[in-house]
Amino acid sequence: MTLRITGGEHRGRRFRLPRGSDLRPTSDRVRGAIFSILGVEVVKGARALDLYAGSGALGIEALSRGAARVDFVEVNRQRCVQIREALTTLGLSEFGRVHNGRVERILETLEGEYSLAFADPPYMLSEWDRLMQALNRPGFLDDRGIVVAEHRHSTTMADEYGKLFLTTRRRYGDTAISIYAAGELDG
Repeated sequence: MTLRITGGEHRGRRFRLPRGSDLRPTSDRVRGAIFSILGVEVVKGARALDLYAGSGALGIEALSRGAARVDFVEVNRQRCVQIREALTTLGLSEFGRVHNGRVERILETLEGEYSLAFADPPYMLSEWDRLMQALNRPGFLDDRGIVVAEHRHSTTMADEYGKLFLTTRRRYGDTAISIYAAGELDG
């Protein structure tokens, strides 16, 4: 399997991954849409988090588009090796840190102040409430933190999770993205 970076400094470059039966990388179309919605100002200089990283495509795309650092979290040890190899091939290894383990456990060990978080879990994940609560931990996201949740279009996502409020939801075939921003509701 070959993935292509859709924008930024490394636009058009490709990195290879072995095909896995349960690997569902974010498509070029959806990745392009996510970063178009976010805009350059959100990504440039961001400290980002790629949860359930799988191929690492979202985090690598963020680095290509100017993110300062990305922490990748993936439970599959072999995929962690592959993400590290892709970062090295692209000359991005000093900007990415790969954590091997369950997302719930790794989130407890990471220090906060992330400005951008991508969550692309297996579609069968039913623990969105728990995951979003973990991201709501005081100080984990900065004051203007953004969470991009990729999920099956039929998954019911709340309009708010603690201090994270839905700003947009888009559908691309069977895939949907819900984007949340940290903040307080006015009024």
